[in-house]
Amino acid sequence: MDVKKRAEIITKWINDYCSKMDPQPGALVIGISGGVDSSVVSTLCAETGRKTIVLSMPIKQKVDQHSLSIKHSEWLKSKYKNVEYNMIDLNKTFEDFTNSMKKFEHEHGFANSRSRLRMVTLYQVAAANSGIVVGTGNKVEDFGVGFYTKYGDGGVDIAPIADCSKTEVWELATYLGISKDIIDADPTDGLWDDGRTDVNQLGMTYQELEAAMSSKKDKNYEKYMQIRKKNLHKMEPIPVCKFKKK
Repeated sequence: MDVKKRAEIITKWINDYCSKMDPQPGALVIGISGGVDSSVVSTLCAETGRKTIVLSMPIKQKVDQHSLSIKHSEWLKSKYKNVEYNMIDLNKTFEDFTNSMKKFEHEHGFANSRSRLRMVTLYQVAAANSGIVVGTGNKVEDFGVGFYTKYGDGGVDIAPIADCSKTEVWELATYLGISKDIIDADPTDGLWDDGRTDVNQLGMTYQELEAAMSSKKDKNYEKYMQIRKKNLHKMEPIPVCKFKKK
């Protein structure tokens, strides 16, 4: 599909969804990390003409990641009059949380808690503005390998690019005029002190994952399936204990 058409479809979909809500949301709220996914989503939201609130929520953030987030927010504000930017420093909040969890220290748990703390923040801002939280997960993350403890994606109301591959997200970013620094940056969830990238964690590039998702004959298919199997619990319905009706 032509990238211009794809962008138009997503923008219209967001607007149509909001139009059907009663009442209609007062704002679209997005967490921006300096990554390409959140940059694309926030731009598409701004394209709707609706009030768009973007949040940077640093938690022990690497300088280069945070600077790209600020750079994108400044670009958005200069281009769209309907964009509001807020930087909410969650470092102290997270520090207090980790100190209270000394008895339950767990590196992976703390990494996920960063995302969930951002989720709570996004929903608080959305509530204060009668808004909705817009997700930034793409097709590979959301339906391929379940890799979506992303920047603020602990929970969302709508997911505009969940049917877009990472390659398609990069194409959208180029079409929308998003900074090349953001497009070229190594994808990362920004949840680890050592700054590990998505490739470090997954063991495969997004291009390799997309190829494996598309064909069982792909050389990396088995590796992809191993990653997917570990995260299936995120992609399947919540297990419910059901009782037989008499």
